[in-house]
Amino acid sequence: MPEVMPRVMSERSFTIVGQGLAGTCLAWELWQREFPFTLIDREEGGSSRVAAGLINPVTGKNFEPSPQITTFLPQAMEAYASAEQTLDATFWHPLPIIRFADSEKNWDKMQAKAELPEVMQWITEGPTPMVGSDWRGRIILHSGGRLDTRNFLDASREFFARHDCYKKGEVDFDDAPKHTVWCDGAVGLMTERYGSHRCAKGEILTVQANWPENTIRTGAGGWLIPIGEQRFRVGATYEWDPLDEEPTEEGRQKVKMLANQLGGPEFEIIDHEAGIRPILRRSQPLIGPIGNEQWMFNALGSKGSLYAPGIAKELAAWLVDGEEAHPHYDIRKFEG
Repeated sequence: MPEVMPRVMSERSFTIVGQGLAGTCLAWELWQREFPFTLIDREEGGSSRVAAGLINPVTGKNFEPSPQITTFLPQAMEAYASAEQTLDATFWHPLPIIRFADSEKNWDKMQAKAELPEVMQWITEGPTPMVGSDWRGRIILHSGGRLDTRNFLDASREFFARHDCYKKGEVDFDDAPKHTVWCDGAVGLMTERYGSHRCAKGEILTVQANWPENTIRTGAGGWLIPIGEQRFRVGATYEWDPLDEEPTEEGRQKVKMLANQLGGPEFEIIDHEAGIRPILRRSQPLIGPIGNEQWMFNALGSKGSLYAPGIAKELAAWLVDGEEAHPHYDIRKFEG
């Protein structure tokens, strides 16, 4: 992406409200198209800044590939590489992922799923039994890693501010200008203007420990991600009440247990954060018009690093060229 000011190609100019992963990736798409926009953020937290940025090709209790990952993973890699080139920075850190099974039931399921072609394509090693361990077995996956979400958002904000495309502030929904795109995450979803939300609070620890830094570890419902200099992110809890960004002692203890299981008993806690995952359905985003010449892009859930770039590309094509997105992502087709 060349560092030039977007030229005005239309009488329209979009206002993007919210500078999390959704708003930031949409801003980059409009910048590439040289289409005018203003990105506005209240600069008060948000789940994207707390997020660990994990991209894991095979996830969940059922050990299945993330929906449409063969489409969205290449788009994410292309978008982050483009931003890295423009900003002269590194945000994407690829790492193999070890998935552990903590029970015979989970181990049987992993072995069965590993034989499916859609899962097999992501496996580097295994399934491998782990005799004499608290884990029953493991599988090693490729094409995973972490996005340094906070640095990506900060560097993007600085870039857009330098080019007069960003400002701090708030926009009232009822008085918003035409062509506003609401990328306001859990704050927007909890107004229930799009229907009943399924937002969930998550707590994460950052710890210092003498653990290997060459893999991401997942299992027992959690993950452990190296972030450099013998520091690791560990998480995360799922809580539906209360929905706030305040760390709790209960959450701290739950994540400490995950750190002990995935890393070991010797570690020092150096940070404890909480955020609210924006969810309308299972970590699958929604976009589209919401009336009065306004739009929305939300509900990335816990997989924003994977989906945000590709969904932003679909929305930008819709906004600028009138190419409607796939009905699966169309908020008008969503029945919450």
